Amino acid sequence: MAAEVSRSAYPAHVSRTATIPTGTITLLFTDVEGSTRLWEAEPEPMARALRRHDEVLRAAIGQAGGFVFKTVGDAFCAAFATPQAALGAVLAAQQALAAERWPTSRPLRVRMGVHTGVAEERDNDYFGPVVNRTARLEAVAHGGQVLVSGATAELLSEALPEGVTLRDLGLHRLKDLGRPERVFQLEAEYLAPTFPPLASLDNPELPGTACGSWTSPR
Repeated sequence: MAAEVSRSAYPAHVSRTATIPTGTITLLFTDVEGSTRLWEAEPEPMARALRRHDEVLRAAIGQAGGFVFKTVGDAFCAAFATPQAALGAVLAAQQALAAERWPTSRPLRVRMGVHTGVAEERDNDYFGPVVNRTARLEAVAHGGQVLVSGATAELLSEALPEGVTLRDLGLHRLKDLGRPERVFQLEAEYLAPTFPPLASLDNPELPGTACGSWTSPR
């Protein structure tokens, strides 16, 4: 993920006319898995792929009424007034990404994290623990995987579309955060059903982490 923040690239229908949500919001953070390696190995195909990736993400977020408040390289940070709107954007984006014929040697796989809470809004940006938790949640996901916090999962539990479920992955400790997070994986027909263990502090395969791990009974 590159370090340069781009705001001028936002299309008008996403950030310039959308109203930034305030109060209790739902954040969506995304990132492309392995993008640095693809840039090194296939710069020209990757440039075309990333342009298409950006179009897909911006369209899905905009159509769901979301507000893109930051992009960092190939990562998107967006806010929604409700978790249902964020879910709609996630489902539309992942379905479109899965159907895309990518010019790169392998498909672009986008990991996503979704969390709900009250964040401080200032100058069309957000700050505070809700932002930090969303970022950490996205960071432990794998490409193509969508992770949802316990707070968001509870709000979505009675409003999931047909064929969409949330699988409980248990409690996970996230880097630099004092309170463990109950993590849920979004499941749908066009999403991969299984992934490696989360890259959280509770993954026994990571150096210096706890020895045990939680296995969902489902």
